[in-house]
Amino acid sequence: MKAHWKIFAASDFFSVKVWIARGLVTYYVLFVSSLAERGVQIAGITSCRDGSWMLEVGRNLIADDDGALASKRYLIVDRDTKYTLQFWKLLTDSETEVIRSPPFPPNLNAFAGRFVRSLKAEWKMIFEGQGSLRRALGVYMTHDHDERNHQGLHSALIREQPTVYANDTRVHRRQRLGGMLNYYHRAAA
Repeated sequence: MKAHWKIFAASDFFSVKVWIARGLVTYYVLFVSSLAERGVQIAGITSCRDGSWMLEVGRNLIADDDGALASKRYLIVDRDTKYTLQFWKLLTDSETEVIRSPPFPPNLNAFAGRFVRSLKAEWKMIFEGQGSLRRALGVYMTHDHDERNHQGLHSALIREQPTVYANDTRVHRRQRLGGMLNYYHRAAA
């Protein structure tokens, strides 16, 4: 599988409780993870996961220029009923082969599961509206790609920035989401 690593992606949903004017509402977040790079793209956020929303998300995923599946040939998913028949047909027509995991697999979509586990372990927040959820997800994605080491990449960053270290040997801390996410670094020269 490692020979074809770059053409595989994994997708999954996770749910988040959000306070809105009507009360507590469950929002569903669909994300796609590239297996080779470990990069994750948020495909969509909704409280009403119907067929038209899934179809729109599918179109965005297979977009030629910036879709998460533009350079992928295989998508690993579980058997969640949120994926609609129109979504499957759209992916099949775009020549993306969907690999559905068997019922109750122990670890067949491990990359997606690891992302959700990391997010929920580091993210203890109450969201007020979809806007705060979107902002927090954006901040978390920046932290995950630019500041968090990934064991699957030999403790490297997904988007490593070249740094020139100063003579200052002090370690600085960058806080995100009110100190829930921390990144430690030396100041650049």
